[in-house]
Amino acid sequence: MPAKPKSNAAAADWLLLVYQFPAGPDSRRVKVWRRLQSVGAIAIKNSVYVLPLNEQSQEDFAWLLKELQGSGADGAILESRFVNGMSDEQIRQLFNDARNADYLLLQHEVESAIVGLRDDKVNDEAVRENANRSLARARKRIDEIDSIDFFDADGRVPVEAAIRELAELTSGKLGHVEKEGRNMAAVAMQDLGGRVWVTRRGVRVDRIASAWLIRRWIDAGARFKFTADKQYKPTRGEIRFDMVDAEFTHEGNLCTFEVLARLTGQNDAALTSVGEIVHDIDLKDAKFGRPETEGIAHVLAGIVAGTDDDDQRIERGSALFEDLYRYFRTAQA
Repeated sequence: MPAKPKSNAAAADWLLLVYQFPAGPDSRRVKVWRRLQSVGAIAIKNSVYVLPLNEQSQEDFAWLLKELQGSGADGAILESRFVNGMSDEQIRQLFNDARNADYLLLQHEVESAIVGLRDDKVNDEAVRENANRSLARARKRIDEIDSIDFFDADGRVPVEAAIRELAELTSGKLGHVEKEGRNMAAVAMQDLGGRVWVTRRGVRVDRIASAWLIRRWIDAGARFKFTADKQYKPTRGEIRFDMVDAEFTHEGNLCTFEVLARLTGQNDAALTSVGEIVHDIDLKDAKFGRPETEGIAHVLAGIVAGTDDDDQRIERGSALFEDLYRYFRTAQA
């Protein structure tokens, strides 16, 4: 698919569509709302929608304004910079929340198809045919969501992992892939020192925790590199984590931290406890329900809100995870 235009977050410029319908049938409002959803616009007030400022957004809003005026509405398009009331980070989070909701719905659909192939049903022709249709729909839908995912929402990584698992199941290659992955991991541990570890910019829970784990157990001299390129191809000495096609990322229902923790071979109850907290915050499935999870989520949210610098987020988050790990070591001693 062609590269989509991305906003420059540093410029903090936005495009607003403001409109007002005269009294009349609601069908016009529903039609406009659906069009706004399709281009990824976010409502910040009633009949006030925002997109990142770029050429594609200008074109999308221009067509919408033309439709609005043709339906009898008044409207205008404005270039805007938010000064008070809402921060750029808050607006970006609104976009990510919307896209994460889209990704999560798709993930549930894919996981339902995976369940249908489990329990030795992979050879059932009807089940396999249905799974192939689900796979085709999922690949189409993730491209649609990606086209309006302006700020690289975290939800894409787990749904990519689910789609990959569904593809492997439908092809009958899952067992081979899992075995190959374990063998590659065993070899990789012998040659992971002094690497540049590449991940998506705007690190949050799973990537912050994974960075701490990498330096703590895998590569003490690890350097981190952050990219906005979803199709980033590593150069010599680089290894990717928690991003599309990464060497280390979500696997099934495991977040990246859990995958890396398994890679270390540590039989460590304290590390497992940390992983359970990271899992529940990242995947939002309350699988483990540890009492510490909500508090740690709030602290991490504060770290993210406090700085846009990814290295600083990792530094501050690593101190948190180190203290949390030591707490569990002491409590479980």
